[in-house]
Amino acid sequence: MDYFDSISNAKEYIKMAEGIDGTYLVNIFKKHLKKDSSVLELGMGPGKDLDELKKCYKVVGSDKSKAFLDLYSEENKDIELLLLDAKTLKTDKKFDGIYSNKVLIHLDKEELKESINRQYNILNEGGLALHSFWKGNSEEIVEGLKFVYYEKGELLELFSKKFKIIDIEYYTEMEYEDSIYIIVKKT
Repeated sequence: MDYFDSISNAKEYIKMAEGIDGTYLVNIFKKHLKKDSSVLELGMGPGKDLDELKKCYKVVGSDKSKAFLDLYSEENKDIELLLLDAKTLKTDKKFDGIYSNKVLIHLDKEELKESINRQYNILNEGGLALHSFWKGNSEEIVEGLKFVYYEKGELLELFSKKFKIIDIEYYTEMEYEDSIYIIVKKT
């Protein structure tokens, strides 16, 4: 069983994440992806970023954790939610955009390559993806959860095999420039 398959662990995470959201990243995404585009959020967790995204996009939320999906759907019956693994992305749906905030950090580097390939397949032509990562060059496991840290060069190398790089920047979430976002385009 994965850590977030437990309702109690999902609720604990939701409480811990109070006051944290991806408004900064959503605003960057909005500069690049036109209003009313279809967007898939990978690893929506509590759904805070999905709530921001749905203000201007046709959204579909997804998570590997049924607990997160169940908790979110209690208050949001009108939003389509998919039980999806960010690595395999087993869906026939296509999207104009894919968004994730510190989700792909839970995949090892081979799994990230698989995810990138699947993202390419489910994005419409000209579609964009925005992903954020913790900055660094290590891996660790905390309470059964894998965390993989990246530097810009490695992300550029991984994503440029399939996508055109639109933007990649460091930003500050908790400590100065502790995070990286990357925006890529399917051409």
